Amino acid sequence: MSTPSILGTSKIVAFAAVRDRDAARTFYRDTLGLRLLGEDQFAMVFDANGTTLRITPVPTWTPPQFTVLGWEVPDIAAAVKDLQSAGVQFERYPWMKDQDELGIWISPSGPEVAAVHAGTKVAWFKDPDGNVLSVSQKAA
Repeated sequence: MSTPSILGTSKIVAFAAVRDRDAARTFYRDTLGLRLLGEDQFAMVFDANGTTLRITPVPTWTPPQFTVLGWEVPDIAAAVKDLQSAGVQFERYPWMKDQDELGIWISPSGPEVAAVHAGTKVAWFKDPDGNVLSVSQKAA
């Protein structure tokens, strides 16, 4: 018998760790345009279009080498250009030969790729502490 999960209908809260509170505040608020809801000794709390994002300062920490936060956008080229004009630098990965001039990569299709990902466009950038972030646009 299947039981409905309370988490399947509950809002998610996202978390990311940083070492430099001031640089993170400036980046997430001023560069990315997220609304700072408040902060205390434990975290800075942002509104990310209805999702709560808690940026937690920690004294020592190494950023993971994978995407920790991503935003789905309707027009990835426009989003990349807007972020670049705000000073964001996009990552170029040597093993991704198909990134275009903006750093946008298109997910391939085929039996090894989940259909939900096929044709998705993605571009990656980092916050001041090295967290890998992304913008993506689903295939039409």
